Amino acid sequence: MGIFSHIIFDLDGTLTDNTQGIKNSLKYALQQMHVDGYDENILERFIGPPLQWGFQTHFGLSERDTKLAVEYFREFYGENGWHQNDPYDGIMELLAELDAQGKKMYVATAKLEKFANKIIRHFEMDRYIIQLKGADYHAKKASKDVIIEEVLSMQQLVPSKEIIMVGDTVYDIDGGRKNAISTLAVGYGFGNEEELRAANPDYFAEDVDELYEILTA
Repeated sequence: MGIFSHIIFDLDGTLTDNTQGIKNSLKYALQQMHVDGYDENILERFIGPPLQWGFQTHFGLSERDTKLAVEYFREFYGENGWHQNDPYDGIMELLAELDAQGKKMYVATAKLEKFANKIIRHFEMDRYIIQLKGADYHAKKASKDVIIEEVLSMQQLVPSKEIIMVGDTVYDIDGGRKNAISTLAVGYGFGNEEELRAANPDYFAEDVDELYEILTA
């Protein structure tokens, strides 16, 4: 196993399970946009990628309607959805152990940055997380590779295999690879396992226990 000095985590599907909050916020947005008759399973595909991509890809919304749908999503999420959320079992213990080992930890998420900060403060993860970077309000910095690059730049980190990106979607793996750092895919989140393995991450963890073994080795 590799020894990692710096660990960049995704948020949704990696540190916390925000399924219910995201789904409820999507339902509200789609209701406001008068979109109905859809299979609710499609909502799970929104978790991970930028919201704009999801509304355009899965519902064919125009650029204008996509912007409006995102506003409705954020309206509900900002009031209710963000706290309909829980850390995965074992995650807080993992963060505490990594901190005790002197590992430096960060978060890179496609979630709007102000919501992501509220979440890590709510669960007191901010005691371990040195830096969090998320999407900006206009989604100009929503792609994972750009967000990871910002974390590295702001922390003045030179890309190396001692830095690892941990996430549950191919966007996390591709983003880490584009930034020339190690990658670890988790199988307990929202990503498709077949697609994740096809993305050839350096490491794969089926559950939080395996994640613990890899990162604390």
